[in-house]
Amino acid sequence: MDFLYVKALHIIFVVTWFAGLFYIVRLFIYQTEAEQKSEPAKEILQTQYKLMSKRLWYIITWPSAVLASIFAFWMLYTNPYYLEEPWMLIKLSFVFALYFYHGYCHKIFTKLQKNVVKYSALKLRIFNEVSTILLFAIVFLVTVKSAINWIWGVIGILLFGVLMMLGIKLYKTLREKKNWEKAEKEVLEEGENTVQ
Repeated sequence: MDFLYVKALHIIFVVTWFAGLFYIVRLFIYQTEAEQKSEPAKEILQTQYKLMSKRLWYIITWPSAVLASIFAFWMLYTNPYYLEEPWMLIKLSFVFALYFYHGYCHKIFTKLQKNVVKYSALKLRIFNEVSTILLFAIVFLVTVKSAINWIWGVIGILLFGVLMMLGIKLYKTLREKKNWEKAEKEVLEEGENTVQ
């Protein structure tokens, strides 16, 4: 098969792999938040999220990871000189981190399938950003292909990570404020109804 076809297939499955990783953690967050609901909503939501997670994980995410890896190994096998490039070695270290992230997602997935909730929604939101940081690192390394620029890239990725964490904290603060205002409004309305 022509190298460009293999490369195109690799890119397609990398995209679907990341799409799966991005969405699976969102489903973990929703399932964790459903834990706070009262019955029967809790059971209905958790059953639905478990089904959605199972389909996403085994029909899209795992096959995409396997196929992206097969086409990557194929490219490296047909073009072994890539392994002599410093940028490729750094990229492969980020890919190794991506495999580790995928494995950790699988661990969370299996626990949630058994209704074992070990992480808060906030921790999962922060965890969700790890895949975004890895995506940025890998894409920049493949595009720039410079061993020297990777230092600036890592600094940029760290700054990007800090900005994302600040964004998550701001989102949490705004969400809590909105919930507080809603609860306060309900109490005031209840008080008015009691007076009447």
